[in-house]
Amino acid sequence: MAVEQDGVARGREVPRRIRPAIELALTDTRVVGVLGPRQAGKSTLVKHLAERTPGAAYVSLDDRDVRAAAEADPRGFLTGRPGMLAIDEVQRVPELLVALKAEVDADQRPGRFVITGSSQLSANRGVSETLAGRIERFELWPLAQSEITGTPGTFIDRLLAGEVPEPTTSLTKADYLRLAVAGGYPEALRRAQARRGAWFDSYVETVVEREAPGISASPRTAELPRLLRLVGARHAGLLNVANLARDAAIPESSARRYLETLEAVFLVRRVPAWSGNLSQRESSAAKIFVTDAGLAAHLRGLDLAGLRRPEIARGMDGPVLEGFVYCELLRQWGWSRSRPALLHYRDRGGAEIDLIAEDRSGAIAAIEMKAAMEVSAQDVRHLVAFRDKVGDRFAAGVILHAGPRTIRLGERLAAVPMSALWESGGSPR
Repeated sequence: MAVEQDGVARGREVPRRIRPAIELALTDTRVVGVLGPRQAGKSTLVKHLAERTPGAAYVSLDDRDVRAAAEADPRGFLTGRPGMLAIDEVQRVPELLVALKAEVDADQRPGRFVITGSSQLSANRGVSETLAGRIERFELWPLAQSEITGTPGTFIDRLLAGEVPEPTTSLTKADYLRLAVAGGYPEALRRAQARRGAWFDSYVETVVEREAPGISASPRTAELPRLLRLVGARHAGLLNVANLARDAAIPESSARRYLETLEAVFLVRRVPAWSGNLSQRESSAAKIFVTDAGLAAHLRGLDLAGLRRPEIARGMDGPVLEGFVYCELLRQWGWSRSRPALLHYRDRGGAEIDLIAEDRSGAIAAIEMKAAMEVSAQDVRHLVAFRDKVGDRFAAGVILHAGPRTIRLGERLAAVPMSALWESGGSPR
């Protein structure tokens, strides 16, 4: 694993798992959108697509002169090009989306435009056109472990198919914590561990400076970094907006608006509660996650040295590793066949399951995380109860742990090493 991360540090190109799906969309869709946080690799990906597509061109609206040309004549900027046009950071000129609609309605050939954006297009002020029916959107996140290691990364699909990978691994809890605090931003991974904190600080400032004004006109958006730190302290926990607003010393309405801004620029993601209308005891509160495990650890003031000290790590390692698991699943969703909803489960009696994946057919996979090398019968009780509650819809349930082996825990249940998220293995069915 360290060798693979060293490869990223040396600038090795990492193939993106989502690329084949994007290339397929270009064969039958007029506009393909690649959206995601800044520095996740969107520009690199679309540049490579343009370079390998005959007659294609790439432009970036972060370039002041290019942006001025697009603002002066949006329709003219798009016309008269013989091949595919890749437009990077399209949210910088919202008027282009209206021009894009007119252009692809006049000429409906597929694969004419690829656009990228570092914020949700519909969330940007001044955007009146979302290209509904003309665009297929993809989310590109920082690197997944399966991309770094060159492994399949099909964990979520296998679980929903009733399979449980069972790798044997030499990775330890310290290794998983190291991977979590490193995160997946390529530029951060290229830095020495001691220098990543400075990169994360600069990154947050840049995103707020460049993207937040396009989402919210509030003069208090300068407070977003502080609110993000408070979200980081709640990473992988239940979200209580009233408590968040109190700690931030802002009105609750402002806290909700700022959360929406942080979501729109892909820095945080709310995970809704699962409800099968099976019990009135189920909680409806969402969980909140920072979308990169390394950034989340930094926001909490945690580094690998601190997490190795028991007096600091106690109570902290669980959220760090649960967030790491969520971030890996979020990335896999982009190339998953099943594209399941990612949810969590908690009832008012205290029973909870960290993450639930539910596909369109109603199949359910349940995922618990345990920051330890051993799993006891007590640890599986909530999975057993949930399996019995949903019946045949329950495809598989796993406890991801820091130990080396897979252990059968009952029908459709197993404890598996956390590396099963990206490593292959057979099924213990």
